[in-house]
Amino acid sequence: MTLKHPFVTEKATMMLENESKLQFLVTRNATKEEIRHEMEKVFEKDVTAVRTMMTMKGQKKAIVSFADEKAAEEILSRLGIM
Repeated sequence: MTLKHPFVTEKATMMLENESKLQFLVTRNATKEEIRHEMEKVFEKDVTAVRTMMTMKGQKKAIVSFADEKAAEEILSRLGIM
């Protein structure tokens, strides 16, 4: 499992509302293709782009864009976060 959990901050919420993108913490050795494949498999939504970065705490964060504009909100509501 490459996905750990959603990364929910004020900035991440703004990104969700304005750009329909989700942020997830992932394992350090996860590739963009692995993240894309797992997001599509687990949440059954088409992923258009994955960007990754390392946080200041040494964790890997993925920013995921979806083909459907409402997909990000739907995923967070399924997880009980929104």
